[in-house]
Amino acid sequence: MHGYDLYPVLSNKVIDYDTRFGKAEDFIKEVEEITGKKVLSTIVEAEKFGPMYKMDAMLVLPATGDFMAKMANSITDNAANLAVKATLRNQSPIIIAVSTNDGLGLSAQNIASLMNLKYVYFVPYGQDDYEKKPNSLVAHFDLVIPTIESALQSKQIQPVLKEYKK
Repeated sequence: MHGYDLYPVLSNKVIDYDTRFGKAEDFIKEVEEITGKKVLSTIVEAEKFGPMYKMDAMLVLPATGDFMAKMANSITDNAANLAVKATLRNQSPIIIAVSTNDGLGLSAQNIASLMNLKYVYFVPYGQDDYEKKPNSLVAHFDLVIPTIESALQSKQIQPVLKEYKK
């Protein structure tokens, strides 16, 4: 995909729970088909990202409020968080694609904390439905690849806050 070698790392919540968005089993199968690799989902598997697998960059998509709270507070209780922290330790870019109903609520402080970290880049994002979900933020997923390419050059795409049009 776009010449990238993708390693899928999923948190235990994604692995264990069916949601209104679909069944976990179907999602895992789709991710494995897209990447051509088995999903990594344990802390033991993710530990390899520091010393053994040095990533050029890591994309977090979707970056939920839960994920951002854990990263902003250095909590490592699942494979995804550990893989991101290991990649940061190697001074490689982390690209965050926000998707949270609470981005302008309690999660705002965590987004702000992460935006101030070196090697962390955000896919431009905006409010997806300010009338029905006034605190909700979502990334412009069409800007994921350009954001990765900019992050690899140590640049944040601007503006990071953009009007979201459905």
